[in-house]
Amino acid sequence: MSVHAFLRRSAELPERGRLAACRAGDAAFAAARRAVSTAALPWPHEGQASVEVEGVGSLGTVGEQIPVPIASLTKVMTAYVVLREHPLGPGDSGPVVRVDRAAACESGSAVESVVPVAEGEEFPLRQLLAYLLIPSGNNIARLLARWTAGSEAAFVRRMNEAAAELGMARTTFTGSCGMDTGNTSTAEDLLLLARTVMRDEVFRTIVATPSVRLPGDQGEARTTNRLLGRYGVVGLKTGTSTPAGGNVLWAAYADVGGTRRLVLGAVLAQRSGCSPVRARAAVWAHTRRLVQAVGHAPLDALATPRPSVPATRDARRSAGPGGPVALSGRGRAG
Repeated sequence: MSVHAFLRRSAELPERGRLAACRAGDAAFAAARRAVSTAALPWPHEGQASVEVEGVGSLGTVGEQIPVPIASLTKVMTAYVVLREHPLGPGDSGPVVRVDRAAACESGSAVESVVPVAEGEEFPLRQLLAYLLIPSGNNIARLLARWTAGSEAAFVRRMNEAAAELGMARTTFTGSCGMDTGNTSTAEDLLLLARTVMRDEVFRTIVATPSVRLPGDQGEARTTNRLLGRYGVVGLKTGTSTPAGGNVLWAAYADVGGTRRLVLGAVLAQRSGCSPVRARAAVWAHTRRLVQAVGHAPLDALATPRPSVPATRDARRSAGPGGPVALSGRGRAG
């Protein structure tokens, strides 16, 4: 039995069964049991979170895994679908994409995260993917959707098909950028996506880039990932809005059991229903503690998760059929 298989199985077996299996001398079972001790990871006290180590397995999940709005984490799937349709090599710039009128008009939005572009401008695909993932341009997400599939509706169908293929059974997409609350997922589902997309070298390179130069003389736009370059963090994506709260899908390298491994984590629905300022502060505080704990602790000091935390009232409300919740004027979606 693999370590990963054990970590899934052990959550379903009673303690007596686990001890019996260890006594029976199942080497994989015993090794994984030692990897999961009683020392707790600093899990967030609201929303949901999940962490896994490449080649080892899950370090646990907290919070009820019900679909919640994910805001701009949606753009990870947008990038995945675009790169699947138009794969790029490590040194490739990709085909040229022309900015249409809609993307140019959306550049003037005061309530969305956008990248200033002009109608008729042309950019290589790789540069637009950088505008999508680093400053989190909503207008770039919609532009790439139209360019890839002919319309955003057709592109969204491809997003949902891709989610189904990846086994993201609790995930639904209704747009390419995450502006509306119909884009919902869970922490565990998002790790399935992160695990897949981080295998693409172009994607890995872009999400590890701290800034990108904007068109013309408009300077640079910095990444929305406040932890990038700290504690071994090499990505991945953020998403904040009033209905979604603060959300981070992160990737970091850590010394796990003497081996450098990729660690993936998702923290969702922090301070949902509050202002984006409070939501961002909460999600970064919890994410930083998780990243530091995984990076500083040896494998045999990492923990099983505490019992599930019920979803907050705001998270349940925003994920329900009542429709979008108005964005706060104090922060931008994205």
